[in-house]
Amino acid sequence: MKELLTAQIISAHGRHYVAEHDGETLQCMTRGKKSNVAVGDIVQIKPMARGQAVIESIEERRSLLYRSDQYKSKFLAANIDLLIIVVAVEPTFSDDLVSRALIAAEAENIEVHLILNKVDVPDQLEKTRKRIGFYASLGYPVHEVSATADSGNALNLLSGLIKGKTSILIGQSGMGKSTLIQLLVPDVKIATREISTALNSGRHTTTYTHLYRLDETTAIIDSPGFQEFGLYHLTEGRLERAFREFRPYLGKCRFYNCHHLTEPGCAILEAVAEGSISQMRHDLYRQLVHESAQKVW
Repeated sequence: MKELLTAQIISAHGRHYVAEHDGETLQCMTRGKKSNVAVGDIVQIKPMARGQAVIESIEERRSLLYRSDQYKSKFLAANIDLLIIVVAVEPTFSDDLVSRALIAAEAENIEVHLILNKVDVPDQLEKTRKRIGFYASLGYPVHEVSATADSGNALNLLSGLIKGKTSILIGQSGMGKSTLIQLLVPDVKIATREISTALNSGRHTTTYTHLYRLDETTAIIDSPGFQEFGLYHLTEGRLERAFREFRPYLGKCRFYNCHHLTEPGCAILEAVAEGSISQMRHDLYRQLVHESAQKVW
């Protein structure tokens, strides 16, 4: 009987995975039809013939970042220390997506930084700075870069942020996320071709998540661009704690089981009325509570 090996999942496409063990990559499958494996997972695998293996178990995670809708969930990555949300001066970014990503990270105690890319584009710069400044006012660090016009500064900034951590970059399509990844991983195109061959999914080179190890303590995960970030999996209790500006008011409502929606004597609603909590964020909370109640899986 072959001995089990400890490996890390570095790529995922559907139910096909690539795991790395001692510098060697193996194509992996799970047993059965369902899969709950994520890039970044530490797994126990059983080697098979011709560089293939079966995933037998997943070790306990310190964090799991994922999206969900009414019917299913989609893992982004596991064992993440840092989430970097990439937005740009143009095209315009979605406040809804940024806020949802922040909530997902808060729910898993993942550190978050925002990067404003394309600051060399002057037309919408001040307007975009004002929009992104709202998140800075909540306590999230915001960094300005131009991945193309000043790549050296962008590389230095990113390298400092991710040092010694496992980080993931996410963002909508067109924000320049791939350009930033290429600064960190100059051979990313070569690695992409190799991993596409391993996964037998060359036509899907931009639709899978991949972990690039930069040194023994530093790894960066690239994920596909997306336009929606569902959070149907978060319960009402987790949601209220994931809005960091809600926390000073939790436990101060008139009713101990307050939902912070329409109840009299709600400390959260009073803070919204006073302007201490933004209406936009409370509207998002209301929407997320509604979505959580619609989950059917």
